[in-house]
Amino acid sequence: MSHTRNHFFTGLLALLLLVTHAHAWWDKEWSIRKKITADTSETGVAIASPIGQAAVLVRLHDGNYQFISAKEDGSDIRFVAEDDKTLLPFHIEKYDSLLNEAFVWVQVPEIKAGGSVNFWLYYGNIGEKAVNIGDPKGTYDADTVLVYHFSEKTGTPSDSSASGITGEGAAIPVEGGIIGSAIRLTGINAITIAAAETLNTSEGGALTWSAWIKPATLAPNAVIYSRRDGDNSLIIGLNDGVPYVEVGGSRSETTGSPLAVNVWRHLAIVAAEGTFTLFLDGENFGTLSAPLPALTSAALLGRDGTAGTAPAPDAAAGFNGELDELTLSKVARPAGFIQFQAISQSGTDRAGKLLALAPDEVSGGGGHSGGSAALEHVLLFGDIAKNMMFDGWIAVGVCVLMIIFGWGVAIQKFGYLNSIQKGSDSFLKEWKQVSSDLTALDHDDSGSAKTFGGKVTGKALRNIQRSPLYHLYHIGSEEISHRLGNGKDRSQGLSARSIQAIRASLETGLVLENQRLNKGLIFLTISIAGGPYVGLLGTVVGVMITFAIIAKTGEVEVNSIAPGIASALLATVAGLIVAIPALFIYSYLSSRIKDLIASMQVFIDEFIAKMAEFYPTPSDRPNSLPPPEVSSPSTSAP
Repeated sequence: MSHTRNHFFTGLLALLLLVTHAHAWWDKEWSIRKKITADTSETGVAIASPIGQAAVLVRLHDGNYQFISAKEDGSDIRFVAEDDKTLLPFHIEKYDSLLNEAFVWVQVPEIKAGGSVNFWLYYGNIGEKAVNIGDPKGTYDADTVLVYHFSEKTGTPSDSSASGITGEGAAIPVEGGIIGSAIRLTGINAITIAAAETLNTSEGGALTWSAWIKPATLAPNAVIYSRRDGDNSLIIGLNDGVPYVEVGGSRSETTGSPLAVNVWRHLAIVAAEGTFTLFLDGENFGTLSAPLPALTSAALLGRDGTAGTAPAPDAAAGFNGELDELTLSKVARPAGFIQFQAISQSGTDRAGKLLALAPDEVSGGGGHSGGSAALEHVLLFGDIAKNMMFDGWIAVGVCVLMIIFGWGVAIQKFGYLNSIQKGSDSFLKEWKQVSSDLTALDHDDSGSAKTFGGKVTGKALRNIQRSPLYHLYHIGSEEISHRLGNGKDRSQGLSARSIQAIRASLETGLVLENQRLNKGLIFLTISIAGGPYVGLLGTVVGVMITFAIIAKTGEVEVNSIAPGIASALLATVAGLIVAIPALFIYSYLSSRIKDLIASMQVFIDEFIAKMAEFYPTPSDRPNSLPPPEVSSPSTSAP
């Protein structure tokens, strides 16, 4: 016994330690978190080549993120490492609480090939402590020297890397890029990337260039990126839709098919050890044996030429299409890095497998994760209720009263009907014996009829006395005693008029029992009929006041409308919560009451039949003789 007890306490301690570890919570003021897993194993998307540190794109939408529970600008977003302690640098490219869409970049220190790494997204803190701590420059490593998200409304890109190089000139901003916004290049216009020390390359050095492209037309020698410095040059473009890289007049050899128009593709070029490698959607597309040239000049996006000069009249048209997420690094990124970048940013099903977002976990208020979807929904109702107005609370209060009275009646009625059923079952067993000979009851002794001739007493009798059938039996017995008791001649039996009178008494008792059984059900019918209307009234008034406030303040945005509408609808929910259970309960109770009333009607018919059988009048007895004839006196003739 002692050995078993020791095992029990050891197992309990291990369970408590496991629960404590699983429920670790970075900061209790953040109420919601979700685990994010970068899975490069066979269960996710298999990537065998090394990846290393990377800026990972996290796409948020209403299917994986509760915008209503977060701050309207996303300033409560935090990313925490797997240890649930270390904050990870991140920045928000786009956060739209109206469209329920956000794009967030977070630095993950180490992504392993053929494995997985977890980190946490925290949100749900609408307090003053939750301020925007986004750090674009900290999101990228020191080897990343240029990052253009093209999220600016002006079409002039700004650099999110530590270099801080703002593009010169303006392209056409486009909504709905592969990642938020993009720019449109026409083949004539161009963005100039100014010369900077961080962008300088050395002869035979390393470089990684990547971007998302969406060609609108397929033309020969359509230049996407151009950098010329004297005799040295680096050109990246499409030749009739086939990607290429050109260095000093030498062009890469590719055997792939041309790109399709109006389709987003990820293009990357890596220079290392005298070789340029082209990657299309993370896969090797072609190579060029040439060293990276030394370049210190400015670069152009969208066409060829020298920065700061107009294109020559006979120059070929540049790239005509859309461009998004341009990144430059001064190191050669491994193939696994390029593959991870292309897949994770694509927004496809493979991206969802490579970067999996788990369901939300909700804090229980003390810094511990509930991890329950049901608890999450309950907490959402609490958030909605915080915005409910006074009139809505009145409607909810009335609904609560309906629930209290209605369910109180239902609980009482359930117990009452159960006791009745139990008593009726016991009564029918005794009645089966008594009904075989009613004359065995001593009608001069009132206790004889009550106790079924002295056979039932004590607790069993108290149980039977709960039954409405017993109440009817008692009424019938008293009526018989009134006509045949107190020493009266029982051989005279019960006349048809007496039996009719006794039936009337029993029918009266049936009506009284029916009223007793249905007593209080009016509260359930009121709940069924009135609950939805009370809730609807609260909703209509709440919506009306919400729109009045909007008209007064002039704030027409989802964050000013949604809380009022949601809280107003909560009143209707309360009304339905009142009505729906009340409807089911009322239907069930009514069915049971109808069955009891039907059994009482059957009992009355049986009781009357037994009385007519055991207390017939002399004229109704089969062996009774007709009364003797009385002869009239004879009249003698005179």
